[in-house]
Amino acid sequence: MINIRVMTIEDYDGVYELWINTPGMGLNETDDSRDGINKYLKRNPTTSFVAEDDGKIIGVILSGHDGRRGYIHHTAVLPEYRNQGIARKLADNAMDALDKEGINKAALVAFEKNRIGNSFWESIGFTVRDDLVYRNKNIHELKRIDT
Repeated sequence: MINIRVMTIEDYDGVYELWINTPGMGLNETDDSRDGINKYLKRNPTTSFVAEDDGKIIGVILSGHDGRRGYIHHTAVLPEYRNQGIARKLADNAMDALDKEGINKAALVAFEKNRIGNSFWESIGFTVRDDLVYRNKNIHELKRIDT
């Protein structure tokens, strides 16, 4: 039976294994390290979730907020568990948790070439913002992890 629960740092190894085996995740060695994720979870202790099947992590959604806007990152479900509503349940849990914290809107970034991910996000009501330009600047050089 699939169980969805709040993510803790103890889930890191299983989550990381899922991420590195999901093509196109866009990971880096700093932000997505155990320390980086631990900082994120300490700042956002109730808004990220894992899906488990018999103790094995088969899905994850990293979600948090800055007090004003919610953000979703690194959502993944193992291929053999897709199309069973798991990603939707993860997203619903994250959105409910953000709502409980007084957050009214959530944003996410998905790579344009990620057809599966973009199709999923659109299917649950996330829209494309053509009026924005996403910008990014590293404070320190970040080494990418190819997935």
